[in-house]
Amino acid sequence: MTRDTRTALLEAAERIFSGKGYAAVGINEVLASVGVPKGSFYHYFASKDAFGEAVMERYFEHYLADMDRMMSAEGQDWATRLMTYWASWRDTQSLDDCQGRCLAVKLGAEVADLSEPMRLALKAGTTGIVDRLEQALTGGAGDGSLPAQDNPRATAQALYELWLGASVIAKIHRSPGSMDGATALTRQILRLT
Repeated sequence: MTRDTRTALLEAAERIFSGKGYAAVGINEVLASVGVPKGSFYHYFASKDAFGEAVMERYFEHYLADMDRMMSAEGQDWATRLMTYWASWRDTQSLDDCQGRCLAVKLGAEVADLSEPMRLALKAGTTGIVDRLEQALTGGAGDGSLPAQDNPRATAQALYELWLGASVIAKIHRSPGSMDGATALTRQILRLT
C-alpha cells in the first residue's frame, strides 16, 4: 500500500500541476483527488517542495524512458528517429488548445526561483533530454542520415531550447504555429528536405 499511495499522489500531482502549475495547487487538492488524508502525505514527503521534486523526478523518469524507446526504434535511421521525436513533441504540446502536458514547459520558469531541489530536478531531466538528442545527432552522422556536427552537444542544446521556446509561444498564442516553425528550422539545421 505504501508504494501505491505514494505513486497515486505523484500521478495526481503531475496531472494537476500540468493543468494549473505548481504554486496554484495546494496539497489538499492533490490529497482530495486520490482520497488520501493529510496526515498520510507527510509520511511520504517532508514538504510540498520535496513532493514537487519527487513529481519532477518521476515525470522525467517516464519521459526519458519514452524518449529511449523512440530513439531505439529498429529499422529506422537516426534522422527518422529524431524527427519522430519532434513530431511527438508537437503532437503532445498541441493538446487542449496548445496547453500541452510537458512539465518542463509548464513549470520550468515558475519553480526555478521557488525551489532549488525542483530546479535541480528540472536541470537533471532536461540534461537527460539533451544527452539523448546529442546521441541521435552523433548516431545520425555515423549512419549517414544526418550531417556531421562540429559540436553535436551545442546543436542538441540549441534544438532543445528552440523547441522549448516554441512550446511556450504555442501556449501564449494558443496555436501550434511556433512548433511548425521549429519543425521547419530543425529540418533546415539538420539539412533534411
